[in-house]
Amino acid sequence: MKVASLFCGCGGTDWGMVRGFNFLGKRYKKHPLEIVFANDNDKRAAKIFNANFEIQCDTRSIEDVKSFEIPDHDILTGGFPCQSFSIVAQNPPRLGYKDDEGRLFFEICRVLRAKKPKAFVAENVKGILSANNYRVFPMILKEFEKSGYTVSWCVLNSADFGVPQKRERVFIVGIKKSIGKRFFPPEPTHSKKNDLFLSKWNPLKLVLDPNKKIPKRYYFSQNAHEGLKKSNLAMNKGRAQDIETVCNTVGSHLAKVSLNSTDPVLNVNGIFRRFTPREVARIQSFPDSFKLVESESAQYRALGNAIPPVLMWHVTNNLLELIQD
Repeated sequence: MKVASLFCGCGGTDWGMVRGFNFLGKRYKKHPLEIVFANDNDKRAAKIFNANFEIQCDTRSIEDVKSFEIPDHDILTGGFPCQSFSIVAQNPPRLGYKDDEGRLFFEICRVLRAKKPKAFVAENVKGILSANNYRVFPMILKEFEKSGYTVSWCVLNSADFGVPQKRERVFIVGIKKSIGKRFFPPEPTHSKKNDLFLSKWNPLKLVLDPNKKIPKRYYFSQNAHEGLKKSNLAMNKGRAQDIETVCNTVGSHLAKVSLNSTDPVLNVNGIFRRFTPREVARIQSFPDSFKLVESESAQYRALGNAIPPVLMWHVTNNLLELIQD
């Protein structure tokens, strides 16, 4: 079966869908899928994608890609930007957008209507549920349904599937109405508490490199520590992680993380440091075989924006059980 990947970034979605890989001692089998098209206008993230997949990422704006240029496919994926949506003051109210990025959601619908794949998987941050006083999300679902799909959605926490990170994301999955099936989310494999039937959350410590191997540039300066003391924040914002449990969400701006930010950091005997890009990749459940190229800032940004491959593997597994026949 063939996959077209929009807003692919560095390829977290795609690695989870089409690769067979090992992570924290578990084997995730290869799905019978092939990527036939990938698109993202972030050229640096695209270079990371290109280093890890046989297909090359198209870096044009998706608005410039004609539908006939996209190969026929069975599954369409896309993590579309959501911060630009608004409610247009009409009667009845309609879904609008505040800037150019807000239009990109409609590009997914355009491709769905033109290519008519069997299914699609869209992903977004949890905040999309409450956008514009909870009015945007129902309209997004309606647009997908009008494109010809039976649509369902769920909130999944990557920690519940063996990823050493607490990361909640909304997944919207549609199956072509003519197929007559509805997607149901995968069952968790891990739990925060001891559970008779589930494994316990994988702790952060399993994916960290020994501190003695970490170069000095990843440690915060003495001035940064002094600034923290003067501000009397006591790490209320900058989050020193407990390595015995899962990590807080890693974001796209880890290259610029400070002790006053909301990004996770590590406390090593009273001295704070940030994660290395490889550690961030592991926190996101990328195996060490995933190649990291480009500058470190580009790596942090791309990895922080990615969908954890292990989580996407579980979503894909459930979807294929419904549509393979």
